[in-house]
Amino acid sequence: MEIKTVLHPVSDLEAAKKVYTALLGAEPTADSPYYVGYDVGGQHIGLVPSGGPQAMTSPVAYWHVSDIEAKLAEVTAAGGAVKEAARDVGGGRLVATVTDTDGNVLGLLQDK
Repeated sequence: MEIKTVLHPVSDLEAAKKVYTALLGAEPTADSPYYVGYDVGGQHIGLVPSGGPQAMTSPVAYWHVSDIEAKLAEVTAAGGAVKEAARDVGGGRLVATVTDTDGNVLGLLQDK
Protein backbone atom coordinates (compact mmCIF):
# COMPACT_ATOMS: atom_id res chain seq x y z
CA MET A 1 0.00 0.00 0.00
CA GLU A 2 1.39 3.38 -0.96
CA ILE A 3 0.34 6.89 -1.84
CA LYS A 4 0.46 7.23 -5.60
CA THR A 5 -2.34 9.73 -6.25
CA VAL A 6 -2.90 13.22 -4.84
CA LEU A 7 -5.86 15.32 -5.99
CA HIS A 8 -5.91 19.10 -5.59
CA PRO A 9 -9.10 21.20 -5.75
CA VAL A 10 -8.55 24.30 -7.90
CA SER A 11 -10.69 27.37 -8.54
CA ASP A 12 -9.25 28.16 -11.98
CA LEU A 13 -8.31 25.01 -13.90
CA GLU A 14 -6.45 26.78 -16.72
CA ALA A 15 -4.37 28.90 -14.34
CA ALA A 16 -3.60 25.91 -12.12
CA LYS A 17 -2.65 23.81 -15.15
CA LYS A 18 0.05 26.35 -16.07
CA VAL A 19 1.49 26.27 -12.53
CA TYR A 20 1.49 22.47 -12.23
CA THR A 21 2.92 22.00 -15.74
CA ALA A 22 5.80 24.31 -14.79
CA LEU A 23 6.25 22.68 -11.37
CA LEU A 24 6.22 19.11 -12.66
CA GLY A 25 8.07 19.81 -15.91
CA ALA A 26 5.57 17.72 -17.86
CA GLU A 27 2.42 18.13 -19.89
CA PRO A 28 -0.82 16.64 -18.55
CA THR A 29 -1.61 13.03 -19.44
CA ALA A 30 -5.34 13.71 -18.94
CA ASP A 31 -6.76 17.09 -19.90
CA SER A 32 -10.48 17.79 -19.80
CA PRO A 33 -12.76 20.55 -18.47
CA TYR A 34 -13.52 18.45 -15.36
CA TYR A 35 -10.06 16.97 -14.60
CA VAL A 36 -6.40 17.49 -15.45
CA GLY A 37 -3.95 14.78 -14.46
CA TYR A 38 -0.18 14.35 -14.55
CA ASP A 39 1.84 11.15 -14.28
CA VAL A 40 5.34 11.95 -13.05
CA GLY A 41 7.84 9.73 -11.26
CA GLY A 42 5.34 7.00 -10.43
CA GLN A 43 2.90 9.53 -8.97
CA HIS A 44 -0.40 10.83 -10.31
CA ILE A 45 -1.24 14.46 -9.54
CA GLY A 46 -4.78 15.54 -10.35
CA LEU A 47 -6.44 18.95 -10.55
CA VAL A 48 -10.16 18.99 -9.77
CA PRO A 49 -12.10 22.17 -10.62
CA SER A 50 -14.08 23.51 -7.65
CA GLY A 51 -13.32 20.33 -5.72
CA GLY A 52 -15.48 18.20 -8.04
CA PRO A 53 -18.57 16.25 -7.00
CA GLN A 54 -16.87 15.26 -3.74
CA ALA A 55 -16.58 18.97 -2.78
CA MET A 56 -12.90 18.75 -1.85
CA THR A 57 -11.63 21.79 0.03
CA SER A 58 -8.01 20.67 0.40
CA PRO A 59 -5.69 18.19 -1.31
CA VAL A 60 -6.49 14.52 -0.75
CA ALA A 61 -3.83 11.79 -0.83
CA TYR A 62 -5.06 8.43 -2.09
CA TRP A 63 -3.57 5.21 -0.79
CA HIS A 64 -3.69 2.48 -3.42
CA VAL A 65 -5.11 -0.69 -1.88
CA SER A 66 -5.89 -4.17 -3.16
CA ASP A 67 -9.31 -4.49 -1.43
CA ILE A 68 -11.07 -1.18 -0.83
CA GLU A 69 -14.02 -2.65 1.12
CA ALA A 70 -11.72 -4.55 3.48
CA LYS A 71 -9.61 -1.43 4.06
CA LEU A 72 -12.75 0.68 4.69
CA ALA A 73 -13.85 -1.86 7.30
CA GLU A 74 -10.40 -1.87 8.91
CA VAL A 75 -10.15 1.94 9.05
CA THR A 76 -13.68 2.43 10.42
CA ALA A 77 -13.13 -0.29 13.04
CA ALA A 78 -10.08 1.70 14.15
CA GLY A 79 -12.15 4.89 14.61
CA GLY A 80 -12.22 6.46 11.14
CA ALA A 81 -15.50 7.41 9.47
CA VAL A 82 -16.60 6.87 5.87
CA LYS A 83 -16.97 10.23 4.14
CA GLU A 84 -17.65 8.88 0.65
CA ALA A 85 -18.41 5.18 0.09
CA ALA A 86 -16.54 3.25 -2.59
CA ARG A 87 -17.70 4.14 -6.09
CA ASP A 88 -16.55 3.31 -9.59
CA VAL A 89 -15.03 6.33 -11.33
CA GLY A 90 -14.49 4.53 -14.64
CA GLY A 91 -12.52 1.61 -15.96
CA GLY A 92 -13.19 -0.42 -12.82
CA ARG A 93 -11.28 2.03 -10.61
CA LEU A 94 -12.90 2.36 -7.18
CA VAL A 95 -12.36 5.34 -4.88
CA ALA A 96 -13.57 6.15 -1.39
CA THR A 97 -12.73 8.66 1.30
CA VAL A 98 -12.65 8.40 5.05
CA THR A 99 -11.93 10.88 7.80
CA ASP A 100 -9.54 10.26 10.64
CA THR A 101 -10.38 11.12 14.23
CA ASP A 102 -9.40 14.78 13.59
CA GLY A 103 -11.53 15.14 10.45
CA ASN A 104 -8.66 14.89 7.97
CA VAL A 105 -9.78 13.38 4.66
CA LEU A 106 -7.93 10.26 3.51
CA GLY A 107 -8.47 8.66 0.11
CA LEU A 108 -8.49 5.00 -0.86
CA LEU A 109 -8.14 3.81 -4.45
CA GLN A 110 -8.44 0.30 -5.89
CA ASP A 111 -7.66 -0.57 -9.48
CA LYS A 112 -9.27 -3.68 -10.94
